[in-house]
Amino acid sequence: MLRITDLRSTTPTVSFLRRALPRGGTDVDSVMDTVRPLVEDVRARGKQAACEYGQKFDGVTPDSVRVPQAVIDQALDELDPAVTAALVESIDRVRRVHAAQKPSGKTTELATGARVTEKFIPVARVGLYVPGGQAVYPSSVVMNVVPAQEAGVDSLVVASPPQKDFGGWPHPTILAACKLLGVTEVWATGGGQAIALLAYGDEDCDEHLEPVDMITGPGNIFVTAAKRLCRAVVGIDAEAGPTEIAILADGTADPVQVAYDLISQAEHDVMAASVLITDSVSLAEEVDREVARRYSVTLNHDRVHQALTGKQSGIVLVDDMEMGVTVADAYAAEHLEIHTADPRATAEKISNAGAIFVGAFSPVPLGDYSAGSNHVLPTSGSARYCSGLSTHTFLKAVNLIDYDETALKDIAPTVIALADAEALPAHGEAIKARFEQLRTSD
Repeated sequence: MLRITDLRSTTPTVSFLRRALPRGGTDVDSVMDTVRPLVEDVRARGKQAACEYGQKFDGVTPDSVRVPQAVIDQALDELDPAVTAALVESIDRVRRVHAAQKPSGKTTELATGARVTEKFIPVARVGLYVPGGQAVYPSSVVMNVVPAQEAGVDSLVVASPPQKDFGGWPHPTILAACKLLGVTEVWATGGGQAIALLAYGDEDCDEHLEPVDMITGPGNIFVTAAKRLCRAVVGIDAEAGPTEIAILADGTADPVQVAYDLISQAEHDVMAASVLITDSVSLAEEVDREVARRYSVTLNHDRVHQALTGKQSGIVLVDDMEMGVTVADAYAAEHLEIHTADPRATAEKISNAGAIFVGAFSPVPLGDYSAGSNHVLPTSGSARYCSGLSTHTFLKAVNLIDYDETALKDIAPTVIALADAEALPAHGEAIKARFEQLRTSD
């Protein structure tokens, strides 16, 4: 069922691996001409345009963009107590991890009277996008809101698509998660129009929709295109592609567990990628049989089948685990599971992954909900150079440069020499202007 890429008896370069490894992805450029007019329209007409696009794409126009507090309260009141308890526990674990991530400022004294302090300042206002579509994602509310709160963000808004089945408001489970997290501002808007409205706002409308400074959260290709178009106006976390899992496994791995983990990720999206990297031909054959045997019983089996048989999924055969680590690093998976004889030792060798799940009892679904880590992670190989969502995402590092007169005078010749070397003499003159001795020495 899973196509094979056989790299045994080769010494593949990084360049070769980027071409040879299973990879799907989406062509964001292909929808830019569709999304650009939408973004420009929302920029010009604000709330009215966003609601018109919501009617067009979602088939509903909410009574207001801002979800009334009573609707948010009711959503939690009516939520299944088991789901409420699960969300409370997950929020606690995610909060503990993200609270520990917050850095403290540090002052470096370079000389007497010469200090540089690094200070971390939270982004003032953020927009957190939670998709609708094929599933309901209260977990994405948690993963976006908690790090923003732990960073100290004072003002945040969650945006999620309106639902015809729920009176034009976002899904009640989304609203209930917002209530549990203390979020009071929720916008019933989705897709590219939500991103544009978050970026430009509409403070002249009756609801006074204030724009944000940063937008985070996953979405479909149209959401991604809108984020790209708006990133000159607001900060964004990343351009999210389809979700992906890679599993690095040797002959000690349990083929049934590996098969289920590949299937679980494939149910997200027909474009989801599920890749097994192994040096064991027998494991590869067993996993392939187990996947074929088990995927059809899952609720989303049609979606799973398309994902697992697509060009983005498959099995990669390698000579040994050393080569497996090289291949995993080149693939740079959003989620990387390690199923080896010594999974922790193998995990320590990995450089490129959004998150690394160590051993048989740390599967990706744990990280999707309740591990404490964040599930908004880099996709499409971008884990080679960027990180997942965290408390750091919502913090700006700012340097405070604090020199007294003696400290500046001591370093002045160095600054002046470099300014002259760069043919920027006014820089040096700005230093000289502070000291009579230097001004007259020329």
